[in-house]
Order: sequence, then C-alpha cells, then structure tokens
Amino acid sequence: MTAAPPARLRFRLIRNFESRIDLKLFIVSGIAAVLLIRFYLHITGYRQIGGGTLHIAHMLWGGLLMMAGIILLLAYIGRGVRLWGALLGGVGFGTFIDEIGKFVTRDNDYFYRPAFSLMYVVFVVAYLVIQAIRSHRERTPLEYTVNALHELEEAAMHDLQRDEQERALRYLAAVQPPTALTAGLRSLIASLEPAAPSPVGRIQRTGAAALRRYRELARRPGFWRALVVFFIVQLAVKLLHVLIVVFRPEAGETLAAQVAFMTQGEESYVVAEWLQLGSSLVSAVFVARGIIALRTARDAALREFERSILVSVFVTQVFMFYNAQLAAVTVLAFNLLVLLGLGYMRAHLDEASRPPEPPRGGVRGGSSA
Repeated sequence: MTAAPPARLRFRLIRNFESRIDLKLFIVSGIAAVLLIRFYLHITGYRQIGGGTLHIAHMLWGGLLMMAGIILLLAYIGRGVRLWGALLGGVGFGTFIDEIGKFVTRDNDYFYRPAFSLMYVVFVVAYLVIQAIRSHRERTPLEYTVNALHELEEAAMHDLQRDEQERALRYLAAVQPPTALTAGLRSLIASLEPAAPSPVGRIQRTGAAALRRYRELARRPGFWRALVVFFIVQLAVKLLHVLIVVFRPEAGETLAAQVAFMTQGEESYVVAEWLQLGSSLVSAVFVARGIIALRTARDAALREFERSILVSVFVTQVFMFYNAQLAAVTVLAFNLLVLLGLGYMRAHLDEASRPPEPPRGGVRGGSSA
C-alpha cells in the first residue's frame, strides 16, 4: 500500500495582530543604531577596524546581527523570542544601512551628503509599509482564529495574563458563524486560570499618573488656549522661515533675481530647499485649519494638528536631513514628541471631557426645604 502524497504547501499571509510592538522595536532600534554609530565614529575620529590592507566595514556586523535575529525567529517560538529577534534585526539593519553612502557613489563616499536623507526615506517607507500591512484590509475569520491560537503559547508556558485571555476570547467571538474549532477553543481558553498579575511597575504608575494629570488639565479652558498659542507660534515660525528664505535682501528685488540667487549652486537654495519650503507651507495650512476647527470640534482640530506634524515628519524632515544632516535629529525628536502627545490626547479625549468622578461614598445631598 503506497503512502498518500504530501499535501501541497499553501502560502498564506496571516497577519499577527499583536506585532505592533515588535515592528516598532525593529524601526526604533534601527534608527538608534544609525545615530549611535555616527556619534561613536565622530567622537573617535572615524577609526577603522582592520590592518594595513584590510578594512572591516560595520555593514558586515549589521549582516551578522540580522542573520542572528532571523535564526532566532526561525528556531524558537515565544513572545520574548520575537522581541529579541526584532531588536537584533533592527540593530543589524541600522548598522547595515548606515553605509548607504558607499553604495550609491562611485568613490564609496561614506560622507555622501544625501546619505542621511536616503536612510531616513528607507525608514519612512518601512514604517508606511508596516502601517499598510496592518490596515490595508479587514481582518478575516482565519486570522482571528490563528491569533487566538497564538495566545495559547503563553498558557502553555504558564504565563497567560488576564488581558491576553480576554483578547483571545474577543478574537474567537469575532468569527461568525462560529466553527467547531472556535467553539472548542473558546471553551478551553475560558476554562484556563490566568497567571497572577505582574506587580505594577514604575512605568505603569507613571502612565496612570500622567493620564490623571492630563484629565485635570484638559478640563481647564487655559489648556486649550495654550495649545492654540503653541501651534500659532509654530505656524508663525514656518511662515517666517519662508519669508526669510524667499525674500532675503541679498537675493535682489525682482522675482527673476531671487530665482537666480536660489538656484545658483549646490550650497545655496536649490531644489531641496524649495521642496522644504513647499512642505512647510502645506504643514502650516493644516495648523491653520486646526486652529479654526478647535472652537467647534476638538477631535477634528487635533487631527489637523497631527496632519501638520506628519507632513513635517514624512516630507519636510527629508530635506532637513539633506541640508543639516545629523543636526536635524533634534527637530525630528521634537516633532515625534509632539506627535505622540497629540495621539495621546486624541486617544483620551472622551475621558478628558468626562466630568470628574464623585468621591467614594457618594455626594451628600443638601437638606430639602
């Protein structure tokens, strides 16, 4: 009796719903690797590893780290393994891409001026691809089922937290109509005893305190007035930048003279500078729209402010890296902090507008007449 032929291997892309932290860690560790390498080389005088005829480029170490991350992910399973794989892969990729200047120039120029812009574009494209993967289509019943099974890894290792158990049950409840597999999984997962909750750490306490403080501030009219002032100042700075660059006295009085001045050489205001100005104006338009919308719809206003910062991060910042290179990191860090703050405000906007809870034990009513 002959054995049955093996089943045909089917290639399916099933998304991991909880991959957000892993993917962010990959991006952040890659960017951090680039910045740390550049800083280290700067303070050590760009020393090289190797002898008289050898030069061991750090791109090689990046490839080895990426290989280590891939082997870790292929050989082992578990949430901790995925985090380490993302960290090693991100650091390796950042170490690899840091030498991009050598591979886009004929003379292998590590200090190629647009290198920072090219690296930044690579990370931006990677971020946009990740966002597209997570949101380009609706979740399928198969994805819900597989992700619920994914949560059972923690149960097998006796580390299933209550929030993970509830998340798995939500995934299975989303499969309609339920199948025999999902019904059995729901019964199994519901019968499991969650692990003891981890002690509340400093990060959780800090987060809870920040949320309480934000709720207090957001109920005050002065908080929103300060927000308007902040973005008005930002709008004024953007417009002032445009006016100074476009109408510099030494450029001449006529439009033709100004255009000739701004296109006269690589170290002056060339195409990259014009594109930076254009993106700054687009960002300023979103700021103005947000200020107008703030009177009637706070969520819409915060969304416009977010769009303004996103234009700065994804477009303007590219040209800033071309012009200022490493010095543009400070501006990027500031924009990212503002973006995180706006996202936090939008996420907790409903909670902030809610009246404060009464003290425990109720509120004493006044005596009736």
